[in-house]
Amino acid sequence: MNLLQLFIDRAADHLDQPCLTVPASSAVPAEQITFGQLFDRSAQLSGALVAGGAAVGDRVVAQVDKFPDAFALYLACLRAGLVYVPLNTAYTPSEVAFFLTDAGAHTLVCRPGTEDSLADAAAAVAVVHTLGAAHSGSLPRRAAEVDPFVGVTDRSDDDLACMLYTSGTTGRSKGAMLTHRNLAANGQALHQVWAFEPADVLLHILPIFHVHGLFVALHCALLNASEVIFLPGFDVPTVRRELLRSTVMMGVPTHYTRLLDDPAFGAADCANVRLFTSGSAPMTEQVFNQFTERTGHRICERYGMTETGILTSNPYDGERVAGTVGYPLPGVELKVLTEDGTPAAVGENGMVWVRGEHVGPGYWQLPEKTAEERSDDGFFRTGDVGCLDSTGRLTLAGRAGDMIISGGYNVYPKEIELVLDETPGVVESAVVGLPHPDFGEGVVAFVATDHDDTALTAALEAACSEHLARFKHPKHYFFVDALPRNAMGKVQKAQLRAEHAGHFGPS
Repeated sequence: MNLLQLFIDRAADHLDQPCLTVPASSAVPAEQITFGQLFDRSAQLSGALVAGGAAVGDRVVAQVDKFPDAFALYLACLRAGLVYVPLNTAYTPSEVAFFLTDAGAHTLVCRPGTEDSLADAAAAVAVVHTLGAAHSGSLPRRAAEVDPFVGVTDRSDDDLACMLYTSGTTGRSKGAMLTHRNLAANGQALHQVWAFEPADVLLHILPIFHVHGLFVALHCALLNASEVIFLPGFDVPTVRRELLRSTVMMGVPTHYTRLLDDPAFGAADCANVRLFTSGSAPMTEQVFNQFTERTGHRICERYGMTETGILTSNPYDGERVAGTVGYPLPGVELKVLTEDGTPAAVGENGMVWVRGEHVGPGYWQLPEKTAEERSDDGFFRTGDVGCLDSTGRLTLAGRAGDMIISGGYNVYPKEIELVLDETPGVVESAVVGLPHPDFGEGVVAFVATDHDDTALTAALEAACSEHLARFKHPKHYFFVDALPRNAMGKVQKAQLRAEHAGHFGPS
């Protein structure tokens, strides 16, 4: 079943009710659209995509800002049976070029004013459209000229709905494929375990190029026919104001630390809220406890991945334990295995493996990598290390690889190291994450060189600006004569992390 049809069916009795509400601010005018208007808008944008030659199964890559038409674009792709590929708005043209080529994209939808900078990258696609706020850009203009695509293309549960790129330790980004079944199963499970109610109002503060903001938050709202207060970004005064009429907020740890940094924030701001959730990065026990002390709310931590959606959650009714990520969602099987493949004992750390309808079919055009991450009985190797308690509650201990989570975004050191190592004057580099009080982990680079530090810093920053999204840039460079290595010649990143753990202050 096409995922969009599920959303339309759930909202059938609510078409005249508010769906997306954008409060007025200095950046954007106030806007509100109903469920019926959102679905109609998706039909109009879908008509423009199809008129441009996009056919069932074609990939549509979108690098656009957050506003109602951007969400309607996602639904427009579902409507026509297209595969939606959202990109972080911070990605550079060279990064976008790779995604377009690798995905074999038919259409690129980008922000007005970025066409020239993306011209070389866009040579890989058949059609380029622009889409901006307030119905601006070439795609809305085209939508006004053609007939809307009013039907919903029949799709099987196993047909691709979306593809999101996640980097890897080899430096090559991988397209994580997600089917209509994956997204529907995950949304319905979250709707159930988080006890969504008819009168819920969701405060949406997340980007919509990411699983958390696009699927976790908005799918729950659509399945519940809930109004969404749709903020273009995170701003503490605005969030405090809009919390007063919200019942659910989903965020990352950085959002909660920034709210706590405001001494005026407290229980009165949260009087109407029934659920705060946090994910995409680990939350410290200190932040968890401070938030409870200040507001009376115990944040519901959960765990998921781009490749799988959400896998576990602390209970809605029941104890939420700081530092744990709870129990498997309905439809998810989870096990923890030791290095020799045997089940880990209670409290013993091992590799987390999962299986179920939430888990995507693998990586786009990478069958070997897909097979490498699957067991013979269909379990997916998450790459995360954790343990189960006697009740089956999962606690994560870290990651088997070097991945950094900074401000809720996955950052893969190898991708950054490849850029740094190409800079004249760099012998080699090692990128790690250090504890950071705001971002959870801050990206830093250790650079082996005999060049002048000041001049080299400028060159490294220029290289990163050209090739990497801003959130991947090192926040600090340490210049060293040589990187520490073990007897086998492997760089000792654990040693570097331990020696400089206090660089950004207390976490």
